[in-house]
Amino acid sequence: MIAQPWLQGTVVAQRRWTDTLLSLQVDAALPPFEAGQFTKLALPIGGELVARPYSFVNSPGNTPHEFFYAIVPGGPLSSRLASLAAGDAIQLGSTPAGFLVLSEVPDAESLWLLSTGTGIGPFLSILGGDVAWKRFRNVVLVYAARRSEDLAYGERLDSIQAARGAQLRLVRMLSRDAAPGALQGRIPQAISSGILERAAGVALDAASSQVMLCGNPAMVVDAVAALKLRAMKKHRRRDPGQITVENYW
Repeated sequence: MIAQPWLQGTVVAQRRWTDTLLSLQVDAALPPFEAGQFTKLALPIGGELVARPYSFVNSPGNTPHEFFYAIVPGGPLSSRLASLAAGDAIQLGSTPAGFLVLSEVPDAESLWLLSTGTGIGPFLSILGGDVAWKRFRNVVLVYAARRSEDLAYGERLDSIQAARGAQLRLVRMLSRDAAPGALQGRIPQAISSGILERAAGVALDAASSQVMLCGNPAMVVDAVAALKLRAMKKHRRRDPGQITVENYW
């Protein structure tokens, strides 16, 4: 029997963080997934099923499934997603996918999670489980956005921080705003200058670190370039390295 590519889901709730940032909760009988993976959300638009990939925010075994997304100007799907309410139907890809997962990451002393915008989604899924805390002495989450109001999930992050103590180093960054406790600037430049390391209190180098990146493609490209100047390279199964990136934009 050929597996059906789509499963029916039902919207449980929708939270609006800002005018353009939202979290969608969906009830669906999806197969098991690994923290860091994504699936596709789809709606019928103009006579066809329009789909885009979105990372799981919820950790494996936790429901409802949650997806953090931004309304894309002119995007056919995101504006429709934003109009959904509890009880509405939505289609989900039946097979979770993606390699931004800890099972693909080699062991190290420190795990760095570098994110911008909605790219924090898969890292929230990872941090909500036990694997990262058992494998790495230090876990550094860098969460960057343009303005302070764009930093979502504050209560959840504070709860994780309280539970994990000094094992979690949480660094918030803003590129167009200023707020108490947040660094100003962009992640790539903060890597190059050493500001990021000083803020986290953890070394960022090839000998002790594994780095996972998710977010704006320009940030990812520039951050990878900055990391390569520190003798770090992309990780591949046949050629182990220190940098893991998911490209599904």
